[in-house]
Amino acid sequence: MDVIKNLLDNLNSEQKQAVESTEGPNLIVAGAGSGKTRVLTTKLAYIISQKKAWPNQLLCVTFTNKAAREMQNRVISYLKGMSKSVPWLGTFHSISVKFLRRHAGVLGFKSNFTILDTDDQKKIIRKIAESENVDLKKISPQFVLAFIDKWKNRGLLPEDVEIKKTNILEKTILKIYEIYQKKIKDLNALDFGDLILYSVKLFEKHKDVREIYRKNFKYILVDEFQDTNFIQNKWLNLLVNDNQNICCVGDDDQSIYSWRGAEIQNFLNFDKIYKNCKVFKLEQNYRSTKNILDTASILIANNENRVGKVLKSTNDIGELVKLNCYGNGKEEAAGISDLIEGKIKDKYNLNNIAILVRAIYQTRELEERFLKVGIGYRILGGVRFYERAEIKDVISYLRIVNQKFDDLALERVIGVPKRGVGNSTLKQIFEFSSKNKVCLEDSIIKMIELNQFKPKIKNSLQSLMKMIFKWRVDSKKMKHFDLLKIIIDESGYSSILKNKKDLENENRLENIKELLRGMQEYDDLQSFLEHVSLATSIDQDWDGKKINLMTMHAAKGLEFEAVFLPGWEEGLFPHQKSLEEKGDFALEEERRLAYVAITRAKKEVFLSFVLKRAYHGDWMDSIPSRFVAELPDNNIEKNEKNLKDKDEFEFNQDFEIEFDDEYRSPGWERFKKNKMLKWKK
Repeated sequence: MDVIKNLLDNLNSEQKQAVESTEGPNLIVAGAGSGKTRVLTTKLAYIISQKKAWPNQLLCVTFTNKAAREMQNRVISYLKGMSKSVPWLGTFHSISVKFLRRHAGVLGFKSNFTILDTDDQKKIIRKIAESENVDLKKISPQFVLAFIDKWKNRGLLPEDVEIKKTNILEKTILKIYEIYQKKIKDLNALDFGDLILYSVKLFEKHKDVREIYRKNFKYILVDEFQDTNFIQNKWLNLLVNDNQNICCVGDDDQSIYSWRGAEIQNFLNFDKIYKNCKVFKLEQNYRSTKNILDTASILIANNENRVGKVLKSTNDIGELVKLNCYGNGKEEAAGISDLIEGKIKDKYNLNNIAILVRAIYQTRELEERFLKVGIGYRILGGVRFYERAEIKDVISYLRIVNQKFDDLALERVIGVPKRGVGNSTLKQIFEFSSKNKVCLEDSIIKMIELNQFKPKIKNSLQSLMKMIFKWRVDSKKMKHFDLLKIIIDESGYSSILKNKKDLENENRLENIKELLRGMQEYDDLQSFLEHVSLATSIDQDWDGKKINLMTMHAAKGLEFEAVFLPGWEEGLFPHQKSLEEKGDFALEEERRLAYVAITRAKKEVFLSFVLKRAYHGDWMDSIPSRFVAELPDNNIEKNEKNLKDKDEFEFNQDFEIEFDDEYRSPGWERFKKNKMLKWKK
């Protein structure tokens, strides 16, 4: 009991109130850096220590297995042998597996069912598509699975889905969904979406089973509640007992995963669903300085759909948030690296510095700069630019055009896009090459002459060789970046990306467009390929002192001493595609993303935008993000950086940019009055 008393004594008054309120529905609005994990684990230990329930009568749901393990270890250490049993602690999926293993029979499954991974799912979808004559060049398995996952997140089995008769695409996908569900049931298998969906169906159709768990779980605690989707919220509602002892912890201002199905309304409507709900706000931040918190708080206050809170810092006022203007993206990358080398790395370990971008292709210019000046970096939640599959694919085309003896490049080119050349044919070519001591290209040409391929494969390889010969001629009379545009089109590579409806393919296209822009910085193909070779041969060890590069989405839950946030321009952040698809809803989520990004920093934040940025290979004038206009003057230091042509930027100009009314932020009028363009000279 002394341990529990010590835990309570170490909490602030708001945290302590949230812990000691155990009965009825509770909503804990936990701001960034406010110690929500400590509150949640202490609450678990407190309930058990007060003998309000046995450990196995507590259900605690987290969003990651790592969080569940950390929480379980903390609770066990707090209780120190008080009880041999442990709470039901895990993710929605892992706890659902426990339910389904016990009751699989009533749903028509055996208890030893297999859980399919994404690769398994794609293989099944491909086979179904082939049997149904669905063109996978137009609809990728990933795209089909995205639809299926969306339906499952809405609690819909195939028979529950309603589609307009005119929607041919969705009708086709629904047909695949029907066959897919039958197929995996025949395999006695479930996918990840099924785990929660079938648990809900189990509790809806078999109320006796549901009552077992409702009576057992005297208390339910949920972490990161703002990230729950429709089916997860329904899962929780079905398990809440008559006393409604459910406590949900989260931060509506950090709800940034709607593209994964997360529904912020679950959080905002919690006190409407549970009428006697007690709301606790954790507003004491233990991470960031006052200037950082004030900046983030005033920015997020422009959102209308939020519970509302004001974060207070336990730290000093700290450095002003730096807002820097650069001429272009290359100068921005150079400016960031200069700041890091000039003073930041002397104040903080590189491991405690992060650069957060809105779109992953933004890392290219930063990576180029860091390689040039010798700053170590790592990409979290992603792959280095020149190591991305689509970049390696198109560079392989350039390599084989540049010189015929590059067997590794030609081997990759043969496989993308697919040309009907399988492993047995490749093995045949390699054996001929080894026996005759010639390169792969010469081997293919000779084997075609000797008629050693089947007709279909012969035609395919003959066509590829003709294209390569043509591109070599083209390379003598055109710029290397224009050559790549032709190669991508004539090879069929662009069509496989454009034709497949898939978010990943959209990202691949953006990366290739960024590559084309970057190639313009090199005099010729040879110098560019030399640069790529050096960039990809650099030591890529994960360990050691390195700057962290990642997207803003990937940074949630992390913290760093100093954070750089480049690319705060309209169209990039907030992202234009998101605004076009979802309007005001997307704008508020983009602003929440800005809030999350800023609050990752403990001591220093560096925001920046540029006057010109290359989009799709063309230079375009940029304007600052509307979020820049919403930043508080008192907490910001504005600076111009590396503006080579001062005439490019008039400090008192007014921007006249047209946006639909639905996209205008509360700070729009300030933006038009040019208040934010009072820069230091």
